[in-house]
Amino acid sequence: MRRSLTIRAALEEMIAIGELAPGQHLDETELGKQLGVSRTPIREALIQLTSMGLVETRPRRGAIVAQIDAGQLVEMFEVMAELEAMAGRLAARRMSAAEHMRLLEVHEACRRARDDADPDQYYYRNEEFHTLIYEGSHNTFLAEQARNIHRRIAPYRRLQLRVRGRIGASFDEHDDVVRAILAGDGDKTAELLRNHVLVQGDRFADLVASLSALGAKEGGLRKA
Repeated sequence: MRRSLTIRAALEEMIAIGELAPGQHLDETELGKQLGVSRTPIREALIQLTSMGLVETRPRRGAIVAQIDAGQLVEMFEVMAELEAMAGRLAARRMSAAEHMRLLEVHEACRRARDDADPDQYYYRNEEFHTLIYEGSHNTFLAEQARNIHRRIAPYRRLQLRVRGRIGASFDEHDDVVRAILAGDGDKTAELLRNHVLVQGDRFADLVASLSALGAKEGGLRKA
């Protein structure tokens, strides 16, 4: 993994837990000292985070953490759920045998990460899992839109994996999705992925609680 991607992941986590609060100025030199790297990978990571919508560049302030409220976060998860459902419905109809094999390989990697109780490794394998479904839709425009929103909410999806029992539940949901895709059941795949992505009720309460438990500063996730 390129260093800038490693740095990006670290900054994503810091933003998600509120260690880097919305509106906070992001000083490349200070972040470099904190993470033990030069300014170059920090600058590259900030460019990536800007493209994801997690960082904004403002006149006279430079790079700052983008602001987001709980209501907006719910809306993004709702849109993501519908895009995932659409991609899953198409993937169940269009994925090739080779794509099925790759999906099973990544699913097995998710199983190993679950068994190892490794949330970071599960996060990365989970990213691969969903990306394969987008690609399996064989709809380039849909895949691009899904990836864009997926990146935007990635830190919050990642944080969910820190909630007790969530990795196991996520894997079980993946297992059902894989079975539906292999069976070519588009409607079932869509339903499963929609429910897998939606964050509502207890799951959203757990997400907000985890932000607090992980030491999010006041304003790290502003209430709607």
